[in-house]
Amino acid sequence: MAAITLAQANGIIEAILKRAAEEDCRPLSIIVVEPGCKVKAFQKEDGSSMMRFEMAYGKAYAALALGRSSKLMRLRNEDKPAFVRYLIAASDDQIFPEGGGMQIRDADGQVIGAVGITGGLEDHDEALAIHGIHAVGLKTDEDCEGMGRRVNVRMTDRA
Repeated sequence: MAAITLAQANGIIEAILKRAAEEDCRPLSIIVVEPGCKVKAFQKEDGSSMMRFEMAYGKAYAALALGRSSKLMRLRNEDKPAFVRYLIAASDDQIFPEGGGMQIRDADGQVIGAVGITGGLEDHDEALAIHGIHAVGLKTDEDCEGMGRRVNVRMTDRA
């Protein structure tokens, strides 16, 4: 299984931090993980509050565990709280049910890692994640949606 490189992971984080500074965002914490949710790179901006590593990690973990954006966890929690409680417990409390975690795919649509961002609003965290992924020439689930079953893209069914 292919994995994201350190240069790509650092490039994603650098692009996100640059865009966040341009947009005068609150301090962010950003993690990039390999398949299996092994940490490849992490940065926490000055002024970012406690527990941000754990939140960013939980979002990235959720994206890999479910095979789609971590935003789905929050959406599923609204509809099926017992289901989400089970998933969180089954993961040893590593899943964080909030948006801001996205899978990272290579040119062929294969998952090579995930990014998790915390510090801003859910939709903005996801927009920053997309920006960072694209900045290093990689793809998101949405970019690969039409690639067929072999890449197993599953998008959320609610906005």
